[in-house]
Amino acid sequence: MEYHNPVMLEECMEALAIKSNGTYVDVTFGGGGHSKEILRRLSNNGCLVAFDQDKDAFRNAGLEDSRFHFVASNFRFIKRFLDFENRMPVDGILADLGVSSHQFDDVERGFSFRDSAKRLDMRMNQGQLFSAEDVLNEYSEEQLADVLYMYGELRNSRQLAAALVKSRKLKSLKTVGDLLSVIEGQVKGMSNKFLAQLFQAIRIEVNDEMGALKEFLNATFDVLAPGGRLVVMSYHSLEDRLVKNFIKSGNVHGLINKDEFGNIFRPFRQVNKKTTAPSSEEISTNPRARSAKLRIAEKNESKGKSKRR
Repeated sequence: MEYHNPVMLEECMEALAIKSNGTYVDVTFGGGGHSKEILRRLSNNGCLVAFDQDKDAFRNAGLEDSRFHFVASNFRFIKRFLDFENRMPVDGILADLGVSSHQFDDVERGFSFRDSAKRLDMRMNQGQLFSAEDVLNEYSEEQLADVLYMYGELRNSRQLAAALVKSRKLKSLKTVGDLLSVIEGQVKGMSNKFLAQLFQAIRIEVNDEMGALKEFLNATFDVLAPGGRLVVMSYHSLEDRLVKNFIKSGNVHGLINKDEFGNIFRPFRQVNKKTTAPSSEEISTNPRARSAKLRIAEKNESKGKSKRR
C-alpha cells in the first residue's frame, strides 16, 4: 500500500537548516518521505537516524543507505537509543506527529470509522497487546468518560461512556461497527467530525500518545547540540499545546522557570513566532495536510539561560 506525500516537505527541510555533514533524527519515519529528502541533502559524512514503532514503516519505504540507521521503537526512547549508539548530540530532530496516511488507509488496522467490519485495533505498534477493544471493554465508565473528554474533547462523554458500558454487558465490542451502532444516537453536530474526535480519543489512549510526546519533548534538550533545531508538526490542539508550551518554557506545562538570580531559563529560541501551515496548493492535493501546524525551535547556546530585562 502506498504512503501519501510527506506534509510540508520543503518547509520541514528549511526549518531543520540542514548541514551536509550533520547528524539528524526523523522520529516518525512513516513512509520515509522526509527521511529521503534529509538524506538527499547530506554528504557522505552525514548521518540520519529514524524511529518508527510500526513494523510496516521501514518495510514499505524500501530505504537502504549506509548513512541511514533505523530504530524500530517509539520515539519516547530517543535519548536512550542515541546515547547507547554514541550519536549524541545531534543537529536536528524532526517529528511529524499523528497517524500516517498508510495506517489510516489500511482498514485492517481499525484507525478509520469507514469500514464497520474491521476489528477495533488502533495499535501503532502491532506487537503491543493492548488495543482499542481492550479500552472499550475493560475501562470503567468513569475512565471511558475521562478518555473521551480529555482526548476527544467530546462534551457528551459521560453519556457515551454510559451507553458503551450498558451495551458491552450484553455483547463485547469487537468491531468498528459494534462501536458505531452503540453511539449512533449520541452523535452531536457534524457526524464525520464527531466520529473523528471519538476515534482520536480512543487511539490516543491505546498508544499513550500524550505520554510518549511528553517524554520525547523532555529528552530533546539533552539530545540536541547547541544551535540544533527541533521541528515538530502536529495535527490537533492537544499535541500542539504541549509543543507550544515546551518551546516557550522548556516544559510541557508552559511554566517559566528562573534561577536564584532571577534569570529566566529558556532552553529554546522560537524560530517561527506563529505556526507554519501548509499552502492552499498542498491542501488541495493532500487534504490530510489541512490541520497540520509546524513549530520550529533552536536550542540556545548558553544552556538555556538569559537575563531578565
